[in-house]
Parts: sequence; C-alpha cells; structure tokens
Amino acid sequence: MCGRGDSERAGLVRVPRHVAIIMDGNGRWARARGLPRVAGHRAGTESLRRVLRAAIEFGIEILTIYAFSTENWERPQQEVRALMGLVEHVVDSEIDELNENGVKIRHVGRVQGLAPRLLDKIRDAQELTKQNSRLVLNVAFNYGGRAEIVDAVREIVVEGLPPDQIDERAISRRLATAGLPDPDLVIRTGGEMRLSNFLVWQSAYAEFYSTPTFWPDFDRNELHKALLAYQQRDRRFGRLGAAPE
Repeated sequence: MCGRGDSERAGLVRVPRHVAIIMDGNGRWARARGLPRVAGHRAGTESLRRVLRAAIEFGIEILTIYAFSTENWERPQQEVRALMGLVEHVVDSEIDELNENGVKIRHVGRVQGLAPRLLDKIRDAQELTKQNSRLVLNVAFNYGGRAEIVDAVREIVVEGLPPDQIDERAISRRLATAGLPDPDLVIRTGGEMRLSNFLVWQSAYAEFYSTPTFWPDFDRNELHKALLAYQQRDRRFGRLGAAPE
C-alpha cells in the first residue's frame, strides 16, 4: 500500500485529503481527432483508471469525479444512451479490480431517471466495496449541486426541523457527501474556469485548479502538477492567518 513515503518521493509534502475533478473536454478531444463524441468518453475511462492509481500512490483519501450532471440529460439522446451504456460497461469491467485495490465506491446524485438495471449495478458496486478504506471514490452521477441542496432542504422540511436548529451542519448532514470532509482541491480539465454546478456547497473554501489538458489526456503527471500547485497555496479560509494543517 502506498503512503506518505511515496508522496514525499514525488515532491509532495502536503497532499489534499479530498480531491474533486470536473472531467471536461472529452467531446473536444474527440472532435480534434475527427472521432464521434462517444470516443472521447471511452478514452476518458482510461484516464480515470490512470488517475485512480495515481491518487492511491500519492496518498489521496477521497476522490470525487463529476461523471454525469443533471443538465447532461439535455444532450442528444444518442449520446446520453451511449454514456449510460458506457457506465454499465465500466462498472462490469472494473469493479473487481477496484475492490481488490481497496476502493470504496459511493454514488453521489439522484436515482430518479436512472434505468433499473443501471441502478442495480451501482447499488451492487457500493455493497461490494462498502468495507474498503484505501480510497473513497465518489461518483457524481445524475448530480447537480443546486439540486443536492434543494433535496437537503426538502428533507429538513419533511422532518419538521425547528428553524433555530437549521444551520450549516444541518444542511451538510443531509447532502450526498454527508460524513466526508469537504474537498480541499477542485480540478477542472479542458481549460474552463467554472464549477458548473459541481459541489457548490462543499467547495466553498476549496482551492481551484484549471488545466487546458482535456480529460482523456489527463494522467499521473497532470495530477502531480495539480498537487504541486496546491501545496503552494496559502489556505486562509477568509482569515488573516493561514489555516492549520
């Protein structure tokens, strides 16, 4: 098992505990090569495999990936169907290796709208890996940050929580990431400089790193660059003094 020694050998002295990634640029990667968009998504699954291995090597404890947003349903139906089929394929082909490597899978997002067969596969993957502790992999699928907050507020209303008991902790405990620390670092590939409705509550104090590299080309070296940039940041959390490690 890789640990602190591996990170130090990579020149990393301060590794973020929780890294979140907006995996952008699959379509543009494919278009630049004269390929259909789905080819970019397929190539992106290979990148995910590389990044998972690197995350374990560098000692990252939690990795959250933006796989499919609530807004992505508006894409052409052919692309949506291809994406759903690709997710099923990835679960079927990768789950045993992920489990053997100690990866715990968590679905972050709504279940409404997902096909029963896909939903069963996701639940089976979570059940199989629930005891693993080497790396938590949050898969934000059918996910939207605002929708997540709306769902949390609805839960508070249904429970009849008194107004004076509604605070940030009350909302955080009802988010899909409940029980996990907020992300320290949000990485976006493909060159854009926005969160795109990803972890909008949890990322309030996260460091943001954007790279022009398209997701299918993102690999261990690119993740290493992002982590090196992160450790140069002075995380003050709005205060004059830097936050303690």
